Amino acid sequence: MEYWQGSEAHYLELNYRFADVKKDSPYFANELKLQAMLTTTESQERVFRLQIMLRRKSVQAALFIMPIDVYYFAGTRQNAILWIPAEGEPMLLVRKSLTRAREESPIADIRPFPSSKDFALVFSEEVTTIGMTFDTIPVQQHSYYVKSLPGRTFVDISMLLRELRSVKSPFEIEQLRFSAASLASAFSEVPNFLRAGMRELDVAAEMEYRLRKMGHEGYIRMRAFNQELFGGMVVSSGEVSHGFFDGPVTGKGLSSASPHGASLDLIRPNEPILMDFAGVFNGYIADMTRIFVIGTLDAELQRAFEVAINIQEMVRRGMKPGVIGEELFLASVAMADEAGLGSCFMGIAGEQAKFVGHGVGLELDELPVLAKGFTMPLQAGQVVAVEPKFVLAGKGVIGIENTFAITDDGGLKLTDIPDEIVFIDEK
Repeated sequence: MEYWQGSEAHYLELNYRFADVKKDSPYFANELKLQAMLTTTESQERVFRLQIMLRRKSVQAALFIMPIDVYYFAGTRQNAILWIPAEGEPMLLVRKSLTRAREESPIADIRPFPSSKDFALVFSEEVTTIGMTFDTIPVQQHSYYVKSLPGRTFVDISMLLRELRSVKSPFEIEQLRFSAASLASAFSEVPNFLRAGMRELDVAAEMEYRLRKMGHEGYIRMRAFNQELFGGMVVSSGEVSHGFFDGPVTGKGLSSASPHGASLDLIRPNEPILMDFAGVFNGYIADMTRIFVIGTLDAELQRAFEVAINIQEMVRRGMKPGVIGEELFLASVAMADEAGLGSCFMGIAGEQAKFVGHGVGLELDELPVLAKGFTMPLQAGQVVAVEPKFVLAGKGVIGIENTFAITDDGGLKLTDIPDEIVFIDEK
């Protein structure tokens, strides 16, 4: 029996077609009445999409232990694992809190996590091939499940899951649009508090305060191993900072233990102030960067900004189903080179980020990636943060970032406030 009650062909034809969602639909209302809880229908559709993919790969079941993967299907981030067979209904096994999981999740079969001696009895012996996300599972956890389910073969379904999650449903687009609108609202308040003489940390704290008051959840989830990120960054000093973070701009941070983001450097007149923040509401992440200047801006930095805007527009126009992400990245590099700015495009020379856009959703680093080597065609409903930026040694950082949904007409901007540099009078 299929978990989704309907034909596979009908489902694939009618569902998850973001191009079918018109701008005048409720999903694009100016004042969103957000449905934050995962509905039964939404959960069923996600499970059914996965089951189609599992059967195509001859995988009999999936076992998810990463909290955000469990949340995607089950709508609860309690301490639990999720079993999804290729045929039949899913099962959520909860360590803590069983009560809250039952209140939050639309999954019908929710049980307490079994004891070690009873664990194998919960699963059908006929299921011998089980998929897990090897990209996130510690060896210790993998060993535990191999031992607890003897006689099974475990295979990696990391990319399968990431591809599935990359295509957002209208429900998810609504969540992302809400996050983007909330983040944009906070950005619009920056001129009210940004002043010369503040520390980068002070500016970041003002922004974080406003976001938290709006309901920002604080978690910036990332899938990549050994990547850490606070809520955002403020970078103002003309002295370029090196750093571990896999992005074009890192910031100095506050110490060698936290070498990323805002520092104690003072905000000075006539320098670009880059503010890059993620907005996280109901789990979904929008990403955005704007440039502020107190006073005037160096002509070379202004020109670099205009190049960044042109690159963003080129990418936006190209963000259509079927387009190859690598091609958009290479075209971006070519535009930077043509402007004589290739050596400082997407970071410090020798430490440049190898992408111009990254997928966002429940995690900051989802698929697709607009990068060299990413040759999978883009799909309608994927959501990408595009961030062409330049780091000019001795002058500062400059660029733009917006979150776009891929449609048949190109990228639809979700972080919908003006891109222009915001100039603030010196006082």
